[in-house]
Amino acid sequence: MDKTLRLNPNKLAAALGKPCKEFTKADIIRYISDNDIRMVNFMYPAGDGRLKTLNFVINNEAYLDAILTCGERVDGSSLFPFIEAGSSDLYVLPRFRTAFLDPFAEIPTISMLCSYFNKDGEPLESSPEQTLRKACKAFNEVTGMEFQAMGELEYYVIAPDSGMFPATDQKGYHESAPYAKFNEFRTQCMAYIAQAGGQIKYGHSEVGNFAIDGKIYEQNEIEFLPVNAEDAADQLMIAKWIIRNLAHRYGYDITFAPKITAGKAGSGLHVHMRIMKDGRNMMLDNGVLSATARTAIAGMMELAPSITAFGNTNPTSYFRLVPHQEAPTNICWGDRNRSVLVRVPLGWAAKSDMCRLANPLEKDSDYDTTLKQTVEMRSPDGSADIYQLIAGLAVACRHGFEMENALDIAENTYVNVNIHQKENEDKLKTLSQLPDSCEASADCLEAQRAVFEKHNVFSPAMIDGIIRKLRSYQDKTLRSDIGENRDEMLKLVERYFHCG
Repeated sequence: MDKTLRLNPNKLAAALGKPCKEFTKADIIRYISDNDIRMVNFMYPAGDGRLKTLNFVINNEAYLDAILTCGERVDGSSLFPFIEAGSSDLYVLPRFRTAFLDPFAEIPTISMLCSYFNKDGEPLESSPEQTLRKACKAFNEVTGMEFQAMGELEYYVIAPDSGMFPATDQKGYHESAPYAKFNEFRTQCMAYIAQAGGQIKYGHSEVGNFAIDGKIYEQNEIEFLPVNAEDAADQLMIAKWIIRNLAHRYGYDITFAPKITAGKAGSGLHVHMRIMKDGRNMMLDNGVLSATARTAIAGMMELAPSITAFGNTNPTSYFRLVPHQEAPTNICWGDRNRSVLVRVPLGWAAKSDMCRLANPLEKDSDYDTTLKQTVEMRSPDGSADIYQLIAGLAVACRHGFEMENALDIAENTYVNVNIHQKENEDKLKTLSQLPDSCEASADCLEAQRAVFEKHNVFSPAMIDGIIRKLRSYQDKTLRSDIGENRDEMLKLVERYFHCG
């Protein structure tokens, strides 16, 4: 058996003997028939960033074949604000590679993510997943390379505080039980996400933990492996759905909100990227960051102000993006540096065989560690529309290759230590800043929209809708108005608690 299948937790992949990306309609029908599956769910992202669900009971094989082949009609005007009620019918068609056994359904059920099509049977230009598909296609056409991504999904678990083994306030990073209270919940989430096809790297507790009004708030993170950017977005969508559903079963509350209260760690949605060609990671050249990587970073430096329009989409986002905190505000990049906007993480470039040094009985390792090198965008948070965000990052990285002075921009925005240290005072004065409100992000997107609309990636209607929504918050002075007022902050957080 293929090594990728031997320990594959996706029950369909194990039963069918093939990876998810090779699933066909015949495979789905065979698995349903052989395993007494009684229901099929179609799931699709809407304008609010959440997955919607359409349930089918399987009447017979002919009906099953019909829904898998033809999909079904849905009311687009109830799903997206830019679709008029007078012409709102859309089709949703399942993508077989996303099929998984629903871990929450009492009746055996297969769920699949869907794509949207218009009345003419063409992919809906303004749909989230089609926008990302176009962004990846344009990246490949311009560069000849593949854009890959992975997300770090941070969230808070909220439950009654028993008072036992209290964690150290804001010191929860990688904490173990019993000081970390929700490790078991997180690992169960990870198991379900993996069964649904998610390629997980690891999970752990995060910095944030505190108690308010008899409740404990504990921050956790699940990080994924780099895959094709379209698959990365699908996996993050399903992961958020699974985390929320399992929390409901446990009686916990969950939030991906970027900020909970003043003085406590906010939650980000950091996105790592790598660029591949013929199975080779193009981010490194002889063990150092390549010109390819620096060119892509330059594109992100140029478009960083407008990327917040996709990645930081409600007023609480800008209470996380404040100066002199770990979340970035200055548009710059650096190595192993968490004060910058784009970080180049530690990349296993050391020449020593660490495995053998730690385990003297092992033989020399020949593992290709270059595959592990990524770059990380640190500004986005859980309010993001995941497909729009990753599409925006693909556009930004592509834009770097379309700029004549990309490497100069990369050099001018590089910092080699914490940007807030005294030695960087002069450098800091030269750096541009991220927007400080939804309204400011809308202005930045308006100014840079032509780059996102280029190659027909983002539709003008989608850009118009994003700008209109951001401006509707009227939050230009909100951050300074509220300041460190905890009560007002909590009211704001409650309003946007279930974002994304």
